[in-house]
Amino acid sequence: MAGGGIEGFEIAFHSSLSEPITIAGVPRMIAVLNGTMTAVLALGLQTPLIGIPLGLAFHAGCYWLVKRDPYFFDALKRHLRQRPYWDA
Repeated sequence: MAGGGIEGFEIAFHSSLSEPITIAGVPRMIAVLNGTMTAVLALGLQTPLIGIPLGLAFHAGCYWLVKRDPYFFDALKRHLRQRPYWDA
């Protein structure tokens, strides 16, 4: 038993089970929010020359943050939701 595990106690584990769900490299909720705000600026306010580049820049910034830390927005959401424990 030097080289292997116990028979019957190993399972195949797919990496997608442990990674967050993303759309174009950004968490799903952030991508939906970005797409909605870009559509509001580009179509609703009829300013596509401002809305589309702003949406692309926001998406690129979010993508950069997620590449550095995949759970950045989860940690940010938790940070904004929780109250500080000690009064300063």
